[in-house]
Amino acid sequence: MELRRRDYRVERPLLNQEQLEELGSQTSATGTLQWRTWFQCSHARARALLLQYFPVLAWLPQYPVRDWLLGDLLSGLSVAIMQLPQGLAYALLAGLPPVFGLYSSFYPVFIYFLFGTSRHISVGTFAVMSVMVGSVTESLAPDEAFLQALNSTVNVTARDAARVQAASTLSVLVGLFQVGLGLVHFGFVVTYLSEPLVRAYTTAASVQVFVSQLKYVFGLHLSSRSGPLSLIYLIGATGISYGVGLQHRFGVDVVGKIPARLLPPVAPSPQLFARLVGNAFAIAVVGFAIAISLGKIFALRHGYRVDSNQELVALGLSNLIGGIFQCFPVSCSMSRSLVQESTGGNTQVAGAISSLFILIIIVKLGELFQDLPKAVLAAAIIVNLKGMLMQFTDICSLWKANRVDLLIWLVTFVATILLNLDLGLAVAVVFSLLLVVVRTQLPHYSVLGQVPDTDIYRDVAEYSEAREVPGVKVFRSSATVYFANAELYSDTLKQKCGVNVDHLISQKKKLLRKQELKLKRLQKENKLPKQAAASKGTSISINVNTSVIDIESNDVEGSKAKVSTGTELEGIAASGQEDAKAPDMSSLKTLGLPQPDFHSLILDLSSLSFVDTVCLKSLKNIFRDFREIEVEVYMAACHSPVVTQLEAGHFFDASITKQHLFASVHDAVIFALQHPRSSPVNPVLVTKL
Repeated sequence: MELRRRDYRVERPLLNQEQLEELGSQTSATGTLQWRTWFQCSHARARALLLQYFPVLAWLPQYPVRDWLLGDLLSGLSVAIMQLPQGLAYALLAGLPPVFGLYSSFYPVFIYFLFGTSRHISVGTFAVMSVMVGSVTESLAPDEAFLQALNSTVNVTARDAARVQAASTLSVLVGLFQVGLGLVHFGFVVTYLSEPLVRAYTTAASVQVFVSQLKYVFGLHLSSRSGPLSLIYLIGATGISYGVGLQHRFGVDVVGKIPARLLPPVAPSPQLFARLVGNAFAIAVVGFAIAISLGKIFALRHGYRVDSNQELVALGLSNLIGGIFQCFPVSCSMSRSLVQESTGGNTQVAGAISSLFILIIIVKLGELFQDLPKAVLAAAIIVNLKGMLMQFTDICSLWKANRVDLLIWLVTFVATILLNLDLGLAVAVVFSLLLVVVRTQLPHYSVLGQVPDTDIYRDVAEYSEAREVPGVKVFRSSATVYFANAELYSDTLKQKCGVNVDHLISQKKKLLRKQELKLKRLQKENKLPKQAAASKGTSISINVNTSVIDIESNDVEGSKAKVSTGTELEGIAASGQEDAKAPDMSSLKTLGLPQPDFHSLILDLSSLSFVDTVCLKSLKNIFRDFREIEVEVYMAACHSPVVTQLEAGHFFDASITKQHLFASVHDAVIFALQHPRSSPVNPVLVTKL
């Protein structure tokens, strides 16, 4: 069915910025400072803060037992069944005895039950976090540092004790980072980790996890490596060992003794803080990014809200308290979270039930798993990597959708594989931010034309029916103008206008200088005393760009300039006309220079989100340069914060006022057509749509 065309007639006055502020009664926001509210004390505020930081007190009293308890119970048992082998296996990834995986599946899960806001994610051990912890523990406590002098074997007990201390201290630091960032509302830090970056990072981590488990699958005893190219050395050692049959020299490794008790709390080691702080921050950010991304997916699916700052606090407390009880850093698992949701889980009661089930295993049933081969745990890890390894299909989809995101994916993956997890993450984040800067430095610049019978302006290169308004140039950038692209903005503006502004100004200055020298010579020869005096009284101060830029097609260097001769000047002096009625000897036409085919330039600043000092200077230079070639400049569609920043930067003065800034491009176009090179007035705008 065809849409019927409707004609609308809109009648309103033209609005520049001064008139818009007066009409809209704009006032500066003078709200109460945020820090003042922190010190306000009342019963309602105390209750709100309590519920904010202890969300369990808000939802647990309203928990519908009949409707949700059975589902949470079944879900909790299902997650616990998965949590048991994963906890044991992921402890191997962290370079720790398997029992510490069970501890990390109990304490943090129960803490998150009290402080978390997501109802469906399963907090606990996770492959990516575990392999990041493993790279730290193996670098701080390598096997070579615990070789016994007599038989050159590794003192496993001392090595494991050192690694447990390093992992628990790391967990405390991770928790401190996350709690601190959450309390200062720094949850937005995760926005710097784009989805392609996170998916590529987890894919590369899954490859590292897969390779790290080969030695357990084949029963090999290999020295651990960490740092750049560590993955390549692992792969090489495994191939050599398997090729020469070294695995036949060793028996089958098993989990080993699992104490049937909980360990007492242990203070972290302050001596390790300086060596762990960098890795702790990286692990804190990655763990939060994974948790909040999954949490928002489930929240959107089930219609509730996840507080990103409170999630930081909840994860931080889970890691902080867990580290005191000798746990290693945790996040949430995608596979367990999907199981928790699909088996009927409705709240974190399911997580509490799973943690209690793990507690029973630690206290009573742990000895049943002492003879479990490590190869079985390695196989379980590899199987659980299926979902992350399937992310290799992102390459095909990103090739079709967005190749810049594909570049981020590939750089992140390669950097993480070659440089290890911590350096790989740093390279990926820096590369992503550099891409953002580069893309703002190369925005899309366009000359806008009016779509027929509308007040809509679009790029004339993209819309064939859009037509430039005669005598008016409308210029727009797709990105904000700041120090990195301000020069490119000015250069592209002059290029798109079809006039070599700098060269034209240079030629004008040369001709005016010649004219001034000629007048001085005539004055010296006493041929035109009156005219010389008049010229001296009406001299014009011209501030132009002194640089001369070569041009190609519109070169006016060789053109003949028509300069008034001495006889003509004498005639002007003898005529006795007043200075106001004398012809303007500095105009382009009088000087014989080519004139632009437009009289007004409109800068569409709707894309500006902020301005800096370089942007202010660039805009002032644009006003100055185009006025030198007799083109008036206007601005349009500035947002209020940008106008405020322009005022704060003293952009407006006697020559550039708010009357040069219009509410819309169409307002500026109508005004420019009605008053070329004139003072602003207030005509009526009539637009036919």
